[in-house]
Amino acid sequence: MVAVAAPPAHRTADAFLDAWLRELRAGGRSAYTIRNYRTDVRHFLRACAEDGTDPLAIDRARFRAYLGELREAGAAPASVARRTTTIHGFYRFLRREGATERDLLYGVALPKKPKRLPKVVEPPHLRALIETPDASTPQGVRDRAILELLYGAGVRISELTGLDVGDVDLIEGQAIVRGKGDRERAVLFGEPAVRALEAWLETGRPAMTKRPGAALFLSRSGGVRMSDRAVQMLVRRHALAAGIPREVHPHLLRHTFATHLLDGGADIRIVQDLLGHSSAATTQIYTHVSRARQAEASKDAWAGLGAKALKRARAGRRAS
Repeated sequence: MVAVAAPPAHRTADAFLDAWLRELRAGGRSAYTIRNYRTDVRHFLRACAEDGTDPLAIDRARFRAYLGELREAGAAPASVARRTTTIHGFYRFLRREGATERDLLYGVALPKKPKRLPKVVEPPHLRALIETPDASTPQGVRDRAILELLYGAGVRISELTGLDVGDVDLIEGQAIVRGKGDRERAVLFGEPAVRALEAWLETGRPAMTKRPGAALFLSRSGGVRMSDRAVQMLVRRHALAAGIPREVHPHLLRHTFATHLLDGGADIRIVQDLLGHSSAATTQIYTHVSRARQAEASKDAWAGLGAKALKRARAGRRAS
């Protein structure tokens, strides 16, 4: 007797979606990722329902038309690319589950995302930002140390909030951080960050500590490790107080750290190690930023020389 393959347990696209998200959740995907995946796929399923298309029997032409509709509606290229990846992942799941005989979206290319160069904080604004915290208060001492470390070591926000007191070596000017994939690396920082951390450990932290703990940076309650969100708000608050005419966030200080190193002639491989990038291609974007800044500086310098030459020529004509 020939065995007959059992039909899929899930009958509708929505039921398959729920099963896919359960599988992803069991695999360790975050609640935030699961929520985004659900939103992206359901948006496509609604589009199929509106024009009477069976989502379990679509073709690539229909999916490309959907992507065109997103672009016409003003969706950013990055958003279109993300939805393409998410929905294609769902259709690969459908193929594995036997809901379709093949990958219905196989061959659909990802939309090209425009390359956007990271922004940086210019030196005058950077100095104003770092000097804004009130050093006469424990919280201000803490904030100064955080700002100095975000810029001076180029750490990610999660690496900073994950630091323990024992991870920091002020004599060597370095700290051990845990980056993406829980990989450890040593980061270096200069004298300004060393002085700020010394002040925090000697005066600020003892004044804020309300119960024993290993966390380097404490919340206002004094016994809890600072959250990523609290650091984001801290940076934004001090940037506003410093009068910086743009939104500043912790990762912008990391961009600034990398760009300033390259501006100063640092080897890209050293910058890659300090940033904890697994690929040099990720670090390469900062070389474009540095070159663009150098080109702008050169343009300004030539403009200044031109203005001086014109002023000199006019003065010579008046003298004659």
